[in-house]
Amino acid sequence: MKPAPFAYADPRTLDEALAVLSEEGEGAKVLAGGQSLLPLLNMRLAAPTTLVDINRVPGLDRIEAGEAGVRVGALVRHAALLRSAEASAVQPLLARATANVAHPAIRNRGTTVGSIAHADPSGEMTAVLALTGGSVTVATPDGSSSVDWADFFLGPLETAVHGPAVVTSAFFPALAPRSGTAFAEVSRRKGDYAVCGTGVVVTLDEDRRVASARVAHISVGLVPEVHDLTDAVAGRPVDTADWAAAGAMAQGLVDPDGDLHASADYRRLLVGALTTRTLASAAAEALERSA
Repeated sequence: MKPAPFAYADPRTLDEALAVLSEEGEGAKVLAGGQSLLPLLNMRLAAPTTLVDINRVPGLDRIEAGEAGVRVGALVRHAALLRSAEASAVQPLLARATANVAHPAIRNRGTTVGSIAHADPSGEMTAVLALTGGSVTVATPDGSSSVDWADFFLGPLETAVHGPAVVTSAFFPALAPRSGTAFAEVSRRKGDYAVCGTGVVVTLDEDRRVASARVAHISVGLVPEVHDLTDAVAGRPVDTADWAAAGAMAQGLVDPDGDLHASADYRRLLVGALTTRTLASAAAEALERSA
């Protein structure tokens, strides 16, 4: 299929991009990587009057990794983030989740921030932003502001960004000391959207006992959700913690829908299995990092 006719804008600065978005109104769409937007155009599920291509706007292709966390610019491709040793060292979940994003060809062109702005509950990076307690920076003609992940996602493919605005970066806080992470998903074919995916963070106390355990899932809810599973394993040594009980707890906290890819019961079963597995792996890593 072919997209409906649209105008094309090629701004060279962020101010120019915002000016075009202001002039064109609700009919304008921002184009970065296009790996989510272009299929919607081709299927005519989206029909913008103008595409505003920000690929020539300078300064949006940077990865900044520091003690506080990792800031990812709007034009950073998934593949670049996956290759960034500095980003992975500060927040390991970034590389672990990005490695599961679609296929190499899509990772080479698609952008991490674009995936987040697309707000697909089946997207890996929306869950990572939530699980790490991250935020996005949104530029408007009136200036830039930071929006916490919990305020950003409103529903499937719906965010709090309205009017002339560009999501210029996403910030992922650094992994806390004595912590470990893990990420896993199940899909019908390699590279397909996950039937269910799970990211976890486990933190140990100074005695190397479980202090906290948190989980976020993909393809399970309408928006990213973070669930605290600490009560199931708190105070236990890593090798005796009941990770299966935490997995069962996670099953009781989700309310998945069924579709042609998986029933609700099957997704709930995967939530328990993946949560149990990833928690054990993350706890083992936390133990190594605490040595």
